[in-house]
Amino acid sequence: MVVVLGLFLLVPILMALWVSLLHWNGQSNPFSGAADFVGVRNYTDMLTTDGLDRRLFMTSVRNNLYYVLLAVPLQTVLSLGLAVAVNSRLVKGKGLFRTVFYFPSVTSSIAISTVFLFLFQGSGAVNALLKWFGITGPKWFTDAHGLVWSVLGWFGIVDPDKPVAALAAHGFLGLSWWDWLSGPSIAMCTIIALAVWTTSGTYMLIFLAALQDVPVELEEAARIDGAGRWQSFRHVTLPALRPVLFLVITLGLIGTWQVFDSVYVMSQGAPANTTLTPAYLSYTAGFQDSDYGRAAAIAFILLAIIVMMTIVQRVLLRDRDEHPSRFRLRRRRTS
Repeated sequence: MVVVLGLFLLVPILMALWVSLLHWNGQSNPFSGAADFVGVRNYTDMLTTDGLDRRLFMTSVRNNLYYVLLAVPLQTVLSLGLAVAVNSRLVKGKGLFRTVFYFPSVTSSIAISTVFLFLFQGSGAVNALLKWFGITGPKWFTDAHGLVWSVLGWFGIVDPDKPVAALAAHGFLGLSWWDWLSGPSIAMCTIIALAVWTTSGTYMLIFLAALQDVPVELEEAARIDGAGRWQSFRHVTLPALRPVLFLVITLGLIGTWQVFDSVYVMSQGAPANTTLTPAYLSYTAGFQDSDYGRAAAIAFILLAIIVMMTIVQRVLLRDRDEHPSRFRLRRRRTS
């Protein structure tokens, strides 16, 4: 097992790390010295050096960050709610509901993306449904305005086409604050809706398995003590689901930062790079621009972002009594 994992996991990672230090077009052997060694230039071009590479990468990070901040909480809450509903004793036909909720997760992502693409066209079914209620639907895949400025524009607070001078004149990591605070585009919101719909079924099954392991006696004891349904769920059920909650959020973070297939099918980064993600940017850098060194560098920066966010959410979700109890246990052993 160690040999297999090392051969098919560790060795390719080390090879990709070496490629990220080269200027390699994929036409020669990167380990023969034919490719130019550029060191960390592929990383600095995207992180510290002003230019098109940095702007594109930071734009993709901004887009993906909004994708994560919306998709992960929505899919977690929705999947937990579905699991609680299906686990209820009052629900009949639980097998049918589990199958219906899980069905989108086992359907081809390419097929679902194609269906969503047709549904959200300007003359698609979604805009036709909105028209019945007297609402003019947006141009889902051609409107490059951010959702935040678009909503504020509806109330006349700002003009989405005229950036605020104070926000446009100052920036961070190559993008102005107007760009950072613009929110996800309408097209990105469509891709987020697709992600929530297709992943909630999988996470529902994970939560459902965990809910069935929670002792019924604990919930009954809480109700005997006078706790309502919400109090029992908050103080008994939810703490018991903490490890599973950490697992679901971790899987959600990894999946949302690696989103590629839906972007490739539905938008390919359009409009105006507002749906561009680091994974898709890595693909275009390698397979379209033949700059495999930059593509590998993007992949490793993306890996660092995923690890960092996983550590942060691990700290936020840890048991508050975990460290003091360990300290007391060590102190007792020492004494």
